[in-house]
Amino acid sequence: MAVCLQTERLILREMSLDDLDFVAAMLADPEVMRFYPKCYSRDEAAVWIERQQNRYAKHGHGLWLAVERDSQQPIGQVGLVIQRLEGIEEREVGYLVHRPFWRRGFALEGARACRDFAFDRLDRQRVLALIRPENVPSRGVASKLGMRPLPHSIVHSGFEHLVYAIERPNREDFADGGPDSAGKPAPDPSKIDAAAGTA
Repeated sequence: MAVCLQTERLILREMSLDDLDFVAAMLADPEVMRFYPKCYSRDEAAVWIERQQNRYAKHGHGLWLAVERDSQQPIGQVGLVIQRLEGIEEREVGYLVHRPFWRRGFALEGARACRDFAFDRLDRQRVLALIRPENVPSRGVASKLGMRPLPHSIVHSGFEHLVYAIERPNREDFADGGPDSAGKPAPDPSKIDAAAGTA
């Protein structure tokens, strides 16, 4: 399948039904899916892959399979999907890493590449991440990407989500999860007020 992006440790490539064993196992894991509405069956995982393939054909991007370069082992999915926020078409960076590969920095590494792809290849002016307030690990990744929660939350798939965003001019300030545009250290994601994105 087509390789879309590469990082120091990862290859992000298009999914195919050949990847169904891995994708089905990941989407059926209750810990991995604890912030999703439900776990997926194998048949639903196949539909998930087909949905990404449709996105690749229509938009040139979607959620890509993240593969560790050295071992060629799939570790999760990372990519860009289209969301509409207040009637405006936006790009959201999404990341989901299978449980055996947690706490190794893969989500941040893949998401950073997707953020830069949105700015540099798609010429987007803003990139979003929709995150449930209780999903502290994902909020930590978003913070390290330079994203900050907007003043309002939204309901997405039946659940409240904070809307994290980064504007293109601010991207360089956060290239390595560094200081924000005001020169202050990036906050500890575990200490962010869980209600920060609510109206």
